[in-house]
Order: sequence, then structure tokens, then C-alpha cells
Amino acid sequence: MANTLRAADLVALGLNEENALQWQSKIQLWMNEGDAAQCWQKVTQQLLTPAVPFAIHQHVFDTVFAAWPQSAGPRPAWLPGTQELQHARAAGLLREFQLASVTELAAFSVDEPHRFWSHVLSDLGIVFEQAPDSILELQEGAQNAQWLSGARLNIVESCFQAPAKATAIVWKVPGQAPTIITYGQLKQQVAQVATALQAYGFFPGDALAINMPMIPQSIAIYLGIVAAGMVVVSIADSMAPAEVSTRLRIANAKGIFTVLCVHRAGKQLPHYEKILQASPPVAIVLQSEKAELRKGDLRWESFVASAPAGMHFESHISNADRTTNILFSSGTTGEPKAIPWTQLAPIKAAMDGAYHLDIQQDDVVAWPTNLGWMMGPWLIYAALINKACIALYSDAPTTREFGQFIQEANVSVLGLVPSIVKVWRSDNRMAGLDWSRLKCFGSTGEASNADDYLYLMMLAGYRPIIEYCGGTEIGGAYITGTLLQAASPATFTTPAFGSRFVLLNENHAPTLNGEVFLVSPSLGYSQSLLNRDHHEAYFQSAPRGPQGELLRRHGDQIEQLPGGFYRAHGRMDDTMNLGGIKVSSAEIERVLDGVPGISRSAAVAVSPQGGGPSLLVIFAVASANEQATELQLRLQDAIKHKLNPLFRIHDLVLLSQLPVTASNKIMRRELRAQYRHLP
Repeated sequence: MANTLRAADLVALGLNEENALQWQSKIQLWMNEGDAAQCWQKVTQQLLTPAVPFAIHQHVFDTVFAAWPQSAGPRPAWLPGTQELQHARAAGLLREFQLASVTELAAFSVDEPHRFWSHVLSDLGIVFEQAPDSILELQEGAQNAQWLSGARLNIVESCFQAPAKATAIVWKVPGQAPTIITYGQLKQQVAQVATALQAYGFFPGDALAINMPMIPQSIAIYLGIVAAGMVVVSIADSMAPAEVSTRLRIANAKGIFTVLCVHRAGKQLPHYEKILQASPPVAIVLQSEKAELRKGDLRWESFVASAPAGMHFESHISNADRTTNILFSSGTTGEPKAIPWTQLAPIKAAMDGAYHLDIQQDDVVAWPTNLGWMMGPWLIYAALINKACIALYSDAPTTREFGQFIQEANVSVLGLVPSIVKVWRSDNRMAGLDWSRLKCFGSTGEASNADDYLYLMMLAGYRPIIEYCGGTEIGGAYITGTLLQAASPATFTTPAFGSRFVLLNENHAPTLNGEVFLVSPSLGYSQSLLNRDHHEAYFQSAPRGPQGELLRRHGDQIEQLPGGFYRAHGRMDDTMNLGGIKVSSAEIERVLDGVPGISRSAAVAVSPQGGGPSLLVIFAVASANEQATELQLRLQDAIKHKLNPLFRIHDLVLLSQLPVTASNKIMRRELRAQYRHLP
């Protein structure tokens, strides 16, 4: 493309002729000054607004950067200004440690863990009954690192350092006025839940499941369980009864908190009935005033009333490595991995939130999620420990009404998965909304698409997107970004502070595009599994690093780009992210192989052309008389009722046989390659 902007092209894309001529003159003048990145900043600050059709934004972006050298890396759509460089919390770290760049800070955070984490604990205001004797001890090796040895705390106490009258949660139900809950009110509710748990007869160490939408009561329940020294079992409310039952069994849950119905897309969907199909232990049911409950189950109102009036509550104090939460993540085979979060994982989450997403006191953070996935607990700790407000919306985030809530709640940090943005862009449904209060977006769960994310930046008048990639087993991210670095759509800019990784090819040699291996140790990373051998899952088959480092297998594929950027390319192993939810091929295949007419199936994730969220493609060997269209409907129905209705089959390919190894393992990489060449 020639590095010249033509007024006629702008008119053809929807700009009026007078403005087109003025824009051509100004932009060409800025382009002639030679710095495309600075030119683009002037264009976004002085000319382009969210009211201008996105096609014009994209055309001007492509024209301004037409001569951008590939050696300079991806094209930056945002550059940090004086506000970020002086007032972002990561800038405070640079000043504290007298460092010149984020690159130096990332290296310092792993080379000097004692200095780095000592300052972070102080800056976050982590509340200790007894301060740690040391930050990190390695007597038993990096794989068994001991963090915050000697510390005594309950991490919930660190969630209530904001003024009691400050807003902790703003909650919106469609058709109703927003509900405001202060820090003081939330703290009282947490204490009420904790005392009710004790009064009912639960004990520290008991596991209690939460299977309900992300509403204020679920946050109070979560924190109340942890405050009482008990363990949250996180189960997503979208899961089928069989999956719920599996997780209850693995965690040995003694009870479950749930709701009578779930509100979605204007409908009340029965939920308690579905949970009963999982044969759960005693259920405490919210919003069930007029419903008939199973014998032994409790209504929420009766449960909280069981706490003795005026009973004084004190948080259960324990070591930093006490388990507070059991979350689940897909392995490549068998049942899901049960991953214990200790009191270290919330500190990791709060650190990431503070210095990467720049969550500060009085910020309003919205991140559509659920306590069944790690971003639910992450949101609680990242917001509350940093004295911010959590914004909750009780319906689908794909609707325009959700966008109106973002505007009305003055959200300043908005987290998303790429699939949501793709829906928004399909019909420009967020047009006309004022998101000027946003200082950044967060993105996690899936590989993103650069065009979709330029569109997302446009919606807020060009604010940066902080890509955030990690996993349940590491309490947050290993690679992300900051407000101190240029933002290019669908790219990362730094390892997460406190983390280090290497990229290796199939021969375990360093590469610029390969599999991610994490360098141990790092605060917040898991050190045990409830139902697997942790060493076998993460370390046994991992090579040593280029300098002999102990490496931990992760499974993502990352490409290092020029200019200090990185790009995600999905998974290297047999797990996938579908709509931001991690699931293994084996889990899907177990469901599909039980469908009549199917001899054997293979589930693979395929990246769409141009990048973006993975698409689920099923290869199957079927009976001779099966028709693909009808069979796909049956397979989709099986996934809906036996696994998760959020997983959608993009395509079904029927084969006479699946490619397998000599040991009869499906060669999914070959199937992915084969699908890319299908007509």
C-alpha cells in the first residue's frame, strides 16, 4: 500500500467530503514528519473518535503504518503518555528500584525475589498476624520452593483495607436499579457467612463448593469460606451435572452453595434442579423462598440466620501455604486436574492486577467471569486487595445493555475474552456509548485477533489492551503487558513480574516461536495437585533450560516478535480454549464416543484465518448411514447436556479412519494440518 492518504478513499468509507479534505491535509503533514507511531497518536487524539466508522479507522491505521518496517515489530496503536509514565503503579516500581525500563524490572523481579516481593507485600498492604521470616527458601530445590516461610495470615483480611464507606461492589440486574455494596457491608456479610458455617458444624479444612453466577452473595460466600479456614471448591454454573458430580467427588465437598434459577437472556433457567442430578451433599440454596427443597437442604435465609446474634468472628489464621480454594483445569487425559490455591495465589493475582492492569484505589473493575474459572477468584483478590470496586452484571456480556452498564458504572478496567469482542464487532452494537472513563482493557482466555482488538481500542477512544495469559495452576499470568509500554493489538510486551519463561522447539533448543516452559520457582505457582502427581504433570517430561534451569511444562505456543512484542498461537498440547474455557480433547471425546453412530472421534482446536479465538472441529468415524448434518446436531446436544453448553462445534468432518500412532494415540496435529487444507 502506498504511504499516501486520499480524501476520495475516506469519502468512500463514509466521511463527508469537507472533513475528508481536511483530514487528508493534516494526516499527510504528520506522516511526512516521519514517525508513524507519533502520527497515529495525533490522529487518534485529534481526529478519530468512536463515532467515526471503524472502516475509516482501519484504513487510516493501515495507511499511516504502510511503510512501518517489519524489524520494528507490530504496529503500535497506543503509546503511554505522561499520566501513565508518572502515575501507573508499575512506574512506582521503576522509581523504587531505580530501574530504567520494564525489561529491567521484569528481570529484577526474578533475579532479586527478596527485594521485589518484600516491596510488593508492603505496597499491597498484605495483612500478616506474623510477618514471614523469609521471602524464599530453596533448601528443597526450586520445585519445592518455600515462599513466605513462617508467615501467619488469613488473606481475606487483606481484602478490607479500603474505607468502610467505599464501594466494594456495584451490581446490575437488567431492568433494576444498580445495587451498591460498601466495603463495610461486604465485610459484615463475609463475617456472617463465616459464623454461619461454624454454627452449622463445618470445620476448618472442610471443602465447600460454590456453583452459582457471579453475584454479590457469591463473593461474600467465597470470602466467608476462606475467612473461616475452609476450602472453596470452584465449579462453573454452566457445567453439566456429571461434571459437577466429578468435581464434588474429587474435592470431597461437604456442602454446596447454589441458586434456584439462573438469569440468562431474559429467561429464568432452573439451576437447583440441575444440581440435584449431581447428587450433591447438603445444598444451601439462594433465592428459594417459595421453592420446595430436597430434605436436608437449606434456604439461604435460614442458613445465615443460624449464626448466633452478636457473635464475634475472628478469621482463621494459618500458614501461607494453606489451601483456600480448589479449582479445576483440563489435563490431556482423564478427569480434570484439581489444583489447590494456597494463600500465595491471591497475592500473585493482586500483584498482577496492580502492576500490569494498573488497578488502583477507587478504580472500577469489570471482568465477566465465574467462580468456577480462575478469573473469578482472581477478580475478587485483584480488585479488593487493591481497594477497587468490582462491577457485576447479571446477564450476557454480549448485549448492548452490558455496554451501557460499563458506561453508567464508570468502569475503568474492563476484562474480556476475544469471543465477546467478535460478537460486538459483528453489528457494532456498542456504537454511541461513552467509555472514556476506561484506562485499559484486559484480555484473557483465548488467542485474539488484531483487527477485532483495534476495533475494541477504538470503542474507548484508543485505550491499551493488556493481554493476560497464564493458567489456573500459576494463579495469574506468565506473560502480559503494562501501561508503560506501547500497545499493539493482540500482542504481549513482557513476562509477568516474578515470572520467567523460555521458548523451545521440538528438539528443546531455544527458538523465537515454540512451546512455553516456565522457569521455577515463582510465587503463586501450584506445588501440588489433589488427584495427580504434580511432578509428573509439570516437570517429569520437561527438559532443562538453556542455562540448566529447572523448567516447568506449560503447553502454550508463543512467538517472540521484533520490538519486544510477543504473540500467542494457542496450545501445543491436546488442550484448547473455547470461549475462554480450557478443556481437553479427551474430555470432549469421552462424551462424543458415547453417541450412537460414532465409532471414534477426535476433537481439535483450529485457529481461524487471521487469528483469533479457537474453533472446535470434530473428526469422527461414523456408521455408514450417518448424515453429517444430523450427526453434528446429536453431537452438539451431547456436549450441551453432558459437558458444557458453551462449547460449540464449528465443523464436523467424517473420515473412514483416524490417523493414529503405533500405540493407537490419535495424531491431532496431523488432523489440524489436514483441516487447514480442506476446501
